[in-house]
Amino acid sequence: MTRTPKQQVKHFLKTGHCDVLPLGWPGDWISAAKNADHAMRDALIAQVRDRAQGLPVPKAPVVDFRAFTRNKVSPMVVGLFRDSERANVLEMLENSVVFLAGDNIEDVIRHTRWAHTAWTLANLYLLSIGAELMSASAPRLVGLSEETTCYVSHDYFDNEERFADFVVHEVAHVFHNCKRATVGLPETRTKEFLLNIDFHQRETFAYACEVYSRILELAETRKQRMALLEAVCTDFVVPDQNADIEKFRAAVSAAVRARNGWNKILQICAPKL
Repeated sequence: MTRTPKQQVKHFLKTGHCDVLPLGWPGDWISAAKNADHAMRDALIAQVRDRAQGLPVPKAPVVDFRAFTRNKVSPMVVGLFRDSERANVLEMLENSVVFLAGDNIEDVIRHTRWAHTAWTLANLYLLSIGAELMSASAPRLVGLSEETTCYVSHDYFDNEERFADFVVHEVAHVFHNCKRATVGLPETRTKEFLLNIDFHQRETFAYACEVYSRILELAETRKQRMALLEAVCTDFVVPDQNADIEKFRAAVSAAVRARNGWNKILQICAPKL
């Protein structure tokens, strides 16, 4: 049964899903698709405004986000890329992180490439301010990566979890989403993306990078790093069923013991030949 435009908007607001070629909208198929997309995003923005009404709407802290991001991800980039490649990768990454707050969420919803991503980010923002989500099945996320852009909740700056760093986690996903040519690096038949990471180990890789990054930030000595590693192996719970727990622990353990821990994580999560 074909849904009317009004029903399609209602379905989108509840599920985040919409037809690629929606029926019933005015214009040819290209215009109809654009009209449907605009209407759904307008409705989503209206819902975000309504659900946020009366709640304290946070603003991102006043910091140089490019410099902040560069400082966060530089150790990872240095460990994973050749000296001749680092400048290209860092230049892309320092502009890749978007912290969602009250002063940019509507613009993000309006211009994010895919409508479903806009819906997911709307829920990410609503969750961060304690507002009702679009549906009970909406994902409860703090960060999301799409292509070369990482969206992170403003909760990042208030998070007190010892081994959590959503910026590092989401940037780690960029490495398997972004092609080398995108940042001006040469490609080969076997090296099309920035890093070759096994499809089934992408979350494992991201969590290992995240936790290893925190260990390096928290510890000044090898003894302290080993103590934190023990805490990770005994107490840390990876909150994602897509991550391989055994490989995660092996990757972090190898990283802490290695001279270049980042490369050890990559080796463990790389595709098997």
